[in-house]
Parts: sequence; C-alpha cells; structure tokens
Amino acid sequence: MTTQLEALPHHHMLTLPTIPAAVRVARETAEQTLVEWGIGLRHSTVDPALLILSELVANSVRHAAVLSPKITVFYAAGPDCFVFAVHDRHPYQPPLYGAVAGTGSGGLGTVMELVLGLGGTAVVRADPDGKGKSIWITLPL
Repeated sequence: MTTQLEALPHHHMLTLPTIPAAVRVARETAEQTLVEWGIGLRHSTVDPALLILSELVANSVRHAAVLSPKITVFYAAGPDCFVFAVHDRHPYQPPLYGAVAGTGSGGLGTVMELVLGLGGTAVVRADPDGKGKSIWITLPL
C-alpha cells in the first residue's frame, strides 16, 4: 500500500516533551482527531492503530529521551487509510521487519504483527542529517 501523504485530505501534527505522559496525550489526540475526521472509534482498525501508536511513542520515551527532548507525532487520513508517524532525534533506526522474525524487541514485534495483520506498512525514515528518524505506519481503513 503506497500513499502520498500530501494527497491525503486530513493532517494533524503534535509535538510533545519526551516524557511518559506523551503516550497518553498522543493516543487521546489520535482518538479526537479520528472522530473529527469522521472515522469512528469502533472502526476495526482504530484499536490496533492506537496500540501501535502507543508503543511507538513509548519506545521514543524509553530509548530516545536522552538525545531527543521532544517527539513529534504526525497524523493523516484519507478515505481508505490512516497514516501516522512518530519522530524523535535519536539516530538509531530499529529493524522493523526483523522484529517480526524474532530478532527485535517484543514491543516492535507486536507492532509489526499488528501492522502486517491489518495489511499495512511500516517504514523507518532517517532525518537528512542522520541524527533522528521517523517511523511511519500506514493502515487501511
């Protein structure tokens, strides 16, 4: 599934301090944003998407806070997909698809099982300066 972010009609961005409360705020913001965009919270993709988002934000809080005092969460949606990304300024790029094979951490393994089970995609994109990254998730609606 390939989606051009610019072509999606709905966008939202949230910047938070890299602290544990960021997980709750990112999740609540996603819920509110989805409702505003007309995507019901009972949609079958929403609960797994919120779990994936929570895990990615928690990973940034847990592993990137020392180099990244802030994280940014991007949300976007169109009629057939929900896209979100978590960005931090830590250079480590986790091997997402290796997590499925059991070589990654348990949290990323769960993320990838959910993404693939929903028919979605996940990609890590490095910042141009190599000192940060975003993990992008695209899920069908």
